[in-house]
Amino acid sequence: MTSSDKPDNAADTPETPAGHTGVAAMDWAAASADPQYRAAVVDLLGALAYGELAAFERLAEDAKLAPTLADKAELAKMASAEFHHFERLRDRLAEIGEEPTLAMEPFVAAYDGFHKQTAPSDWLEGLVKAYVGDSIASDFYREVAARLDSDTRALVLAVLDDTGHGGFAVEKVRAAIDADPRVGGRLALWARRLMGEALSQSQRVVADRDALSTMLVGGVADGFDLAEVGKMFSRITEAHTKRMAALGLAA
Repeated sequence: MTSSDKPDNAADTPETPAGHTGVAAMDWAAASADPQYRAAVVDLLGALAYGELAAFERLAEDAKLAPTLADKAELAKMASAEFHHFERLRDRLAEIGEEPTLAMEPFVAAYDGFHKQTAPSDWLEGLVKAYVGDSIASDFYREVAARLDSDTRALVLAVLDDTGHGGFAVEKVRAAIDADPRVGGRLALWARRLMGEALSQSQRVVADRDALSTMLVGGVADGFDLAEVGKMFSRITEAHTKRMAALGLAA
């Protein structure tokens, strides 16, 4: 799910007050006393953990399509970073008394379905997917992180940290377009498809998990109201448009 990249020109994450309030001002020990909040966080960490594991698998697979040994090594290094993120999430779930595989299980079908629907046909499509498609999910989780307790927020932001895939993808895709401008049209269509599939997947995951949906629309962790949900998706769409521009593609 996550390339864990946030380009310099991505839209800003949600504005937060100078001091956190409500659950966002608490640590995990205090916030987790609310069973609904705890359930939401377990879902969130489970979804992130499986997303990182899937990202590791996909990057390792994409490395087979790499045109040079240097490119293959670069993707292998990024895959390793994703697996390290997975380990941190897995260990945190175990630390708070949750079985990691059980926490991840509800999200396997959605993630696997997304990756099956968006399997790249070549090296360049794989790069665009990791940079554009996965970054949509990363933006979504950063939005949610602003409403989490301080311990969980720090972990989520850490595992969404840049693995270096963004700059690598931009360099390779722009070079390919410079060499053959026709490539740009094909990749732009591909990126638009990824945008639609990623948003649909995110909405399905949230709709299927009551605790997560409550967190987003209000009632847990200073959750979003419906107007804020609209603003959130506007920010995610704006960030997507800027990533497309960074790649030299029309949104």
